Amino acid sequence: MKLTSEWGDYDSEFVRRRYNRLASFFVFFEWLFLLPPGIRKKAVRRLELKASNRVLEIGCGTGRNLALLREAVGPEGQVIGVDISEGMLMRAEQLCVRKNWHNVTLIRSDAAHYTSSEPVDAVLFSLSYATMPHHREVLGHAWEQLRPGGILAIMDAKLPSGMLGKLSRPFRPLLVWILKRTVLGNPHIVIPQELRELAGEIEVEEISFGTYFICRARKL
Repeated sequence: MKLTSEWGDYDSEFVRRRYNRLASFFVFFEWLFLLPPGIRKKAVRRLELKASNRVLEIGCGTGRNLALLREAVGPEGQVIGVDISEGMLMRAEQLCVRKNWHNVTLIRSDAAHYTSSEPVDAVLFSLSYATMPHHREVLGHAWEQLRPGGILAIMDAKLPSGMLGKLSRPFRPLLVWILKRTVLGNPHIVIPQELRELAGEIEVEEISFGTYFICRARKL
């Protein structure tokens, strides 16, 4: 078997079917890919949410961030979760029912086609941006829905730079092989650059020796 670092994008329907299959054990991948403890909470804090705010999470999955988002906006705020996979959303819906969360709205949709009924105060992409073959289109559409002064944040993984990047280069074909067979996150997308091209000034925080990051921009 020949391993390669090259990436070929998958269409949205392929992504939907893959995540339907992964939904029942998706939490396993947080362990597999060494998700830093507390990074979800840190990403939500970067949104600077206040009571009664409206927040949109794109690629909300099984709802791993919903409790944090709901806590940040309070019972009078609104959390909107959008995901293309009905399998992932089914588990998020079960969570909402179990917790009796009435201010969380879950919507199955391609994020490029979903439009909120009114502007939102914040947008979060959490380990979802790199899985979208039309990520630039989704990002632009999300930015349009953000009110002036609102924040868009993206938390994701990336190939490390510096010495760790040099040391890990021989293993990149194996990493790409694993990603193609699991979460479909394109490791070659330079997410902060794409956000900067759209929003101008951004902030970037690297975590776990540069293997994870949180970037954010405020809409002027």
